[in-house]
Amino acid sequence: MDFGYFTLSDNRYPDNPRTAEMFVKEIYQQALYAEEIGLNSAWIGEHHFNLLGVNACPNMMLAQLAGATKRIRLGPGVVLLPVHHPLHVAEEWATLDLLSGGRVDFSAGRGYDKKEYEPFGAPYEKSAELFAEGLDILWKAWTEPGKWSYDGEFYQFKDIEIRPRPAQSPLRPYVACFSRPSMELAARNDWNIIFAPFAAAMVYGSLADAISTYHEECSKHDNPERRAMCSYFIHIADTPEEEAYGRESLIRYFHDALLAAFPSDIKKMPPTMHYFIEIVDILKNMKPENLTGKSILTGSTQAIIEQLKEVEASGVSEVILYFNYGLKPDSMVREQMDRFMREIAPSFQGAHSSLKL
Repeated sequence: MDFGYFTLSDNRYPDNPRTAEMFVKEIYQQALYAEEIGLNSAWIGEHHFNLLGVNACPNMMLAQLAGATKRIRLGPGVVLLPVHHPLHVAEEWATLDLLSGGRVDFSAGRGYDKKEYEPFGAPYEKSAELFAEGLDILWKAWTEPGKWSYDGEFYQFKDIEIRPRPAQSPLRPYVACFSRPSMELAARNDWNIIFAPFAAAMVYGSLADAISTYHEECSKHDNPERRAMCSYFIHIADTPEEEAYGRESLIRYFHDALLAAFPSDIKKMPPTMHYFIEIVDILKNMKPENLTGKSILTGSTQAIIEQLKEVEASGVSEVILYFNYGLKPDSMVREQMDRFMREIAPSFQGAHSSLKL
C-alpha cells in the first residue's frame, strides 16, 4: 500500500493569524518535503473564494512541483470539474502529465458548496449530470484516436482533437466519491475511485463495504476492479494529551472550516446531495472522544499501523494523509510526516519500500 500527502488548504478559523498567502507557500514546501522523505504522492485540493480552503489552483501548484521534483506523483485532490470547461481541463492535465513524465494521478469531484458554483455560473442543481458529462468528455479527449464531436446537455462541439496527449495511455481518472451515484459512475466507466472514509462509513457502513460495493458494481459492467484510494486525517500521538490535541483539531476543522461549506438545507440542494443532511447532523454533534478509525488515524504508531492494516485488507491501494488540518503549525506537520515515514510506512510494502533516501 502506498502513502501520499493530502491537503484541502483549510484556513477558515476565528482569529487565525495565518494568511491564505502564507498557507499556500507552506503547503508547497510541505509537498516538496513529501518527496524528500519518501511519500509516493502529493494531492492538493481545489477550493474557491476563501471558503473552506485557500488554494484555488492545484494545477499551478502541481506544475511548479513537477519542475522541482523527480519522483513524486502529482494529484489534484480534487478538480472541481463542474465549474471548469472539461476541454480546458483535458488540455491542462494532459500537458502536465506529458511534461512531468507521466506522474499525474488525475482526480475530479463535483464538490458540495453552492457558493463555489454560483460565481462561475455553473448549475448547482444539475451538479451530478454536469459532472458525469464533463468526465465523459475528459475521457474521450484523452482516448479518442482522432477528431471527435460531442452533443450533450451542457456541452456541444464538433471535430476537435486534444493535443498534446498525456504521457500515460490512458490517463485513467479517479472519481471522488461521497455518494452512490459517483461510485456507480466510476464503476460503469472503468475508472478509479477515491473514498473519504467517514463518508463511506455513513453511506455504506464502512470503508470495506464501500470498496466491496464498488467491486460488485464493476463486475456488473464486466469491468476490472480499478485502483481504490482513500484519504485520512492523521495525528501520531505518544501521550493522551497529544491524542486529545489531534482529535480537538479535527473537531475544530469540522466546526469552523467544513460544516459551513456542506449543504444543510434540503430545499436548496439537488436530490443527489440529500445524503449530506445526515453527514451534517453527525458532524455537528461529534465530540473528540467519539472520533474513530472511520475518520481519523490517531494514537501511537502501533495503533495507527493496526488501523492501516485493516484499511489495506479492505482493498485500498493508497492512503493519502491529511497532516495539516486544523491550524497545526508547519513544524508539527513536518514532524508528523517524518515520523510516519520512519515509524509507520516501513510496516507496509509500497513504492517507498525500494527508495534509497
